[in-house]
Amino acid sequence: MRFDVFTLFPEVFEPYLQTSILLRSQRSGLLDVRLHNIRDWTTDRHHVTDDEPYGGGGGMVMKPEPIFAAVEGILGVPPACPVILLTPQGRLFNQEIARQLSAEPHLGLICGRYEGVDERVRRLADDEISIGDYVLTGGEIPALVLIDAIARLIPGALGDPDGAQDDSHASGLLEYPHYTRPPEFRGWQVPEVLVSGDHARIARWRRQQALLRTRLRRPDLLAKAELSDQDLKFLADLEKSQNELDES
Repeated sequence: MRFDVFTLFPEVFEPYLQTSILLRSQRSGLLDVRLHNIRDWTTDRHHVTDDEPYGGGGGMVMKPEPIFAAVEGILGVPPACPVILLTPQGRLFNQEIARQLSAEPHLGLICGRYEGVDERVRRLADDEISIGDYVLTGGEIPALVLIDAIARLIPGALGDPDGAQDDSHASGLLEYPHYTRPPEFRGWQVPEVLVSGDHARIARWRRQQALLRTRLRRPDLLAKAELSDQDLKFLADLEKSQNELDES
């Protein structure tokens, strides 16, 4: 999968892209991330990419000319792949969007800076995405979030081919608890079921723990999750136990 990233600060990406899963995916040819400095498409000797906003106000706005020139110079006219603008005004990124985007062989990412981009830049974008209801200094971190989340879903990117399936949000639920050696630490024991060798029992425990953790921490997710009859019974029993406890 290929990403073309348009940014004023390509150096922000390099350390993260050179580690762990992303590095291995690039070396194996599964992932291709190409960084493009928008300043390279300016035409003045000072490489100016921003200017004061019309109508006044604080901050500077990224100019449309170098962004259009960069995107069209690399991706063509019209762009040969979907182009995403990273902006706090975009739709909220989640695991389902990551899954949808992972089906694309090629994506372009535009990273805003300063007060934002000239409104006309939105005409370049097929989609606008935000990673949360807050404002960052630029779109570089959101772009890395998209690359990381999507890359994990590329077949072969993870050492365990089923690894991404159990991640939090992958199934609509938060992930179950994990334990490793030692079996006892400061008096806290690894749950007996995990060392029982009974794989059916372990699977059932993990599913119930995922349901319990989601109910406690993100109950809003349960309304959208795909739940079996067993899941619903487990949640109903939890609710009944809690009501009985409240009444006692």
